[in-house]
Amino acid sequence: MPEERPSVRGGQASAAQTTSVEKLSASAFQKFLHGIDYPAGKQDLINHARKNKAPDSVIEVIEMFEDKTFHSAADVSQEFGRVK
Repeated sequence: MPEERPSVRGGQASAAQTTSVEKLSASAFQKFLHGIDYPAGKQDLINHARKNKAPDSVIEVIEMFEDKTFHSAADVSQEFGRVK
């Protein structure tokens, strides 16, 4: 019987990177945006999340965001809820 392995993007394996978009919680998502300066655009969010070593699922969610300026973590949370 073949061994089951988590699907991995880019050949990197870690518990955080196997988290799917569907299972991503708002608090886990916000953790990777901690310390960002507002106002921030969509690309700023992506860059900051990558700097914080965010898993692919976090980047995928941000890529679904509208291309607009976010003025606070509350704005980002609202957009997270819209796309999830």
